[in-house]
Amino acid sequence: MMRLKDFKLLFALFSGVFAMAQGTVSGIITDASTGEPLPFVEIYDKEKGLLDTSDADGKFSFSTEKTLLNLLFFSYEHELKEERVSVDGSETLNIALSPISVSLTEVEVTARRAKVFELSRLKDVEETAIYAGKKNEVVLVDQSMANLATNNARQIYSQVAGLNIYQNDDAGLQLNVGGRGLDPNRTANFNTRQNGYDISADVLGYPESYYSPAAEGLKEIQVIRGAASLQYGTQFGGLINFKMKEPIRNKPFELITRNTAGSFGLYTNFTSVSGTVGKWSYYSYFNYKKGDGFRPNSEFESKNVFANLGYAFNENTSLRAEVTYLRYLAQQAGGLTDSMFEEDPFQSNRSRNWFEVDWFLYNLKFSHRFSERTNFTFNFFGLNASRLALGFRSNRVDQVDPLTERDLIQGDFKNYGFETRLLHEYKFGEQDATFLTGFKFYDADNFQKQGPGSDEAGPDFRFYTDEFPNYPDQSEFELPNLNLAWFGENIFYLSDKLSITPGFRLEYIRTQSDGFFKRINTDAAGNVIFEETVEDNRDFERAFMLLGVGLSYKPVEGAELYANVSQNYRSVTFSDINISNPAFAVSPDITDEKGYTADLGLRGSYRDLISYDLGVFGLFYNGRIGFVQKELGDGRVISERGNVGDAVMYGLESLTDINLVELIDLNNEFSWNYFLNLAYIRSEYVESDQPGIEGNEVEFVPEFNIKTGMRFGFRNLMANVQYTYLSRQFTDATNSVESNISGVIGQIPAYDILDVSLSYSYGRFRLETGINNLLDKKYFTRRATGYPGPGIIPSAPRNWYATLQIKI
Repeated sequence: MMRLKDFKLLFALFSGVFAMAQGTVSGIITDASTGEPLPFVEIYDKEKGLLDTSDADGKFSFSTEKTLLNLLFFSYEHELKEERVSVDGSETLNIALSPISVSLTEVEVTARRAKVFELSRLKDVEETAIYAGKKNEVVLVDQSMANLATNNARQIYSQVAGLNIYQNDDAGLQLNVGGRGLDPNRTANFNTRQNGYDISADVLGYPESYYSPAAEGLKEIQVIRGAASLQYGTQFGGLINFKMKEPIRNKPFELITRNTAGSFGLYTNFTSVSGTVGKWSYYSYFNYKKGDGFRPNSEFESKNVFANLGYAFNENTSLRAEVTYLRYLAQQAGGLTDSMFEEDPFQSNRSRNWFEVDWFLYNLKFSHRFSERTNFTFNFFGLNASRLALGFRSNRVDQVDPLTERDLIQGDFKNYGFETRLLHEYKFGEQDATFLTGFKFYDADNFQKQGPGSDEAGPDFRFYTDEFPNYPDQSEFELPNLNLAWFGENIFYLSDKLSITPGFRLEYIRTQSDGFFKRINTDAAGNVIFEETVEDNRDFERAFMLLGVGLSYKPVEGAELYANVSQNYRSVTFSDINISNPAFAVSPDITDEKGYTADLGLRGSYRDLISYDLGVFGLFYNGRIGFVQKELGDGRVISERGNVGDAVMYGLESLTDINLVELIDLNNEFSWNYFLNLAYIRSEYVESDQPGIEGNEVEFVPEFNIKTGMRFGFRNLMANVQYTYLSRQFTDATNSVESNISGVIGQIPAYDILDVSLSYSYGRFRLETGINNLLDKKYFTRRATGYPGPGIIPSAPRNWYATLQIKI
């Protein structure tokens, strides 16, 4: 087994790459009618994306290794200009942009830019990250017609192929996204980041995301599949990176306020301020949510603050600080059995269950451009958070609450770390090349405790051990984690059309668990007949290397053939093992999961008519963790969580978006698009030591996953219709169809949902409204193993919302 000193030795072997001379393109951009310099004009290379932005004097400058450039000059208030430039040493350009003769509304400006630029996929290189040859999608939140006030994930991620989403939270307090057979629970199988830094409870020991950024404050969401394991972590799912809105650059102050009202007492407020003054820039928001919930005993209140403060030392060096704070309290209505769901899907027999989250994130990012060829970033980040779960839990979900002491689970998460990245563009022979290397340090010190809570009804999150000393489920653990990682990738452009990108990630993980749990048995009168305190101290150290390679071939402009394969690894979470749960048991032999992911696809666009991404994938999972039904010696059957076996998931994922305005040649006052997001996935357990598992389907894999819709606009009025269908899926490896008494295992039946939304803009005002689940389907997408269950967690019935936005 490789130790830390070996890791350090390998890291010391890193060596630089050689730089080559490049040409320089500079100049000034002016208004053709007035001759005045134009600031904030974006200069794009049609192949590589954004190159530079003009400064306050209209000046720009960038270096390039190319001898021929196709440049685009973009400004909201001016006509788009394309310029073909031959570069031989130093070139100076004088660019004059003609003003647009008509005044555009905010909606028309947004639509105009989206039509010109394909912003739905990441470029080969962006700042200090490489995306060449990777399966990736970018959700443009600013252009979404989703219910942003409640973070409606079904709508927000409608054009990301193959995602499986839990839909049981009508406020969007948590994000539950999976896909390709990965459990959606709190998005634990993705590396979740905000502006490039980690936001989950513990990346290794407890990779669950109790915090989800307010969608109204997002610019875009980047989704990168399994190949992201090399740059961002080891997860099978890949990366979800939330990019917050940036400070507005051309004025010192802007205020946006959005107020939303909706069904079941919903009220939200989102208020942001933004601006740039000299070298300083800022963006901040406050988001408030409250509601009664669509079931009894499901009220909630949430407060979320985000602040970004930046300082630009010069055009090459900047510093940015961010803080995020979230606090919410939610009453939880509990889970249902199948028969309870059939009787009344919105009933609740739990009135004393509560959940509280306190989440504080901080980040400091330093960016420096050594030259036009070399970029460097340093991200320091940390988390100080807690989550508290309180309530009556029983493996008999239909059992009436006896109004005795409740189960209380406390989790405290404290971690910090840094990630440094260096990206360098150079010549490899006669062709371009780009090299990336980085190092990550991550240290976590977590604490979990389980024991008796009060016998009252309210959210009292104190332990009552003295009052209830014989409570059977008591434990207390310190859970430190240490992670060091060195990673690197290199794009080799074999020609102007073909590139190959090999990469590696060298990982060192030390996971520790130090604590105890009690076993207490009592007789019918409450007398203790057995009591034992069990010390449970573990120290698990491992080091390994993950490898991967990506391929990109662009035969013509607007089309790309991509392929990649990457190894994956998921560390078992001791924090889950150390929590007693009446709904299931944990195998004592549970261990880490390993495997790899592969993608092959064709993506691109044809003129302004169609955008497409058609791909096939395979996910190969060794030692997959899941649930099986196990019979004990006394005849009882329990759900056991452990390494079920080796599994394979494979299938087709596709997205097609057609611009019908171009197809039938309507005038520019109209917008009309149709999209089809289709995933067809098969899965199978190919090997297992558990009886009756081989040949079964893998959990959380609907065979068909379809989202389709149409958006129509006329001037400032927009309408959107979306239809969602998922076929049936299993929740345990045994492929149980019928539920047990806890409602934890069993089938999730097929369901389909219809959503409609409208928006209208007038000057500083914007009105948004819609109806989710228009046909009022009664369905569920989740069988919870713990809180907010256990049992079936119903999804929301028909509900409406209305948002008024004012921009000042």
